Amino acid sequence: MSSAADAAAPRKFRFAAGGEGNADEGGARRFVKLAQKAEELGYDTFMIPDHLGNQVGPIAALGALAVATEKIRLGTAVLANGFRHPAILAKDAATIDVLSGGRLELGIGAGWMKEEFDKAGIEYDRPAVRIAKLEETLQILDTLLRGQECNFEGQYYRIAGLKGSPRPRQGPRPPIAVGGGGPKMLALAAKYADIISVAPPTSKDGRMLFSGITMEATAARVERIREAAGDRFGDIELNWTITTIMPTEDREAMAEMAVAALLNGYPPNIELDVTPTVEDILRSPYLAIGTYEEIADQIRNVRARTSMSYVGIFPTQMEAFAPVVAQLAGE
Repeated sequence: MSSAADAAAPRKFRFAAGGEGNADEGGARRFVKLAQKAEELGYDTFMIPDHLGNQVGPIAALGALAVATEKIRLGTAVLANGFRHPAILAKDAATIDVLSGGRLELGIGAGWMKEEFDKAGIEYDRPAVRIAKLEETLQILDTLLRGQECNFEGQYYRIAGLKGSPRPRQGPRPPIAVGGGGPKMLALAAKYADIISVAPPTSKDGRMLFSGITMEATAARVERIREAAGDRFGDIELNWTITTIMPTEDREAMAEMAVAALLNGYPPNIELDVTPTVEDILRSPYLAIGTYEEIADQIRNVRARTSMSYVGIFPTQMEAFAPVVAQLAGE
């Protein structure tokens, strides 16, 4: 098996703040300030999640942020495909790209939170159908976001003679991001996406499997992407999200505490399908432990091992991580 890292020079690091945690506590003004703070701290992108709970709507929020920020790129992490028809989404996405001066990164996935679909009265299909619908959406978006006429006859979507409008500022179209952890989603992302968010697999109840956050398991997922992408692998930017940041002067002691916490059931969103070790904790791409210099070195090691270079941070930790962003900017 070939190494997951390219022989060519590695991509420069990019950093995104956002994703989960953008609940609208304090109102929409606080949300706008959060994005402005991310821009001030030097993050490259601000991401908005797509849930039907107590948070802002992503499309409307992107419109607001397009005028409230100046340089930071704006993205979705990620839109649930089942919530919107792809023709409508293409129209909204193109409009956001124009309003923002070409700063959109459109992240989309199959949708995974069944409870939200059920509460909204939206049909929640079985996984194979959700993935098939997403594949059709990706083909439609690729055409419409280029400003081209779309004629598409799929199993789930049919479009006849619709031209993409307005024409986005970015050419040939805004980048499309797809996230996933399972083989089918990774293969789909490898076929269509410009950016792939490499996520750990989850249990049936939505918890991350600990076996999936190790360096070895992550590198194996990247290798699957490489095999599925073929010649286009070098054109794909790989992203991952650091779930926990623990600044400390003693990495090993903190890792030992983390192992003890996991064995005692904390945090509850991780399922221990294997027994965690200190080495697993210290090498995991999804955990950042140590001094800022050690965390920066850890991220360099992740890129060297996997070729992943686009780092996501939850907004609650973006200030704590900012010194690392400053260290790695431009590398």
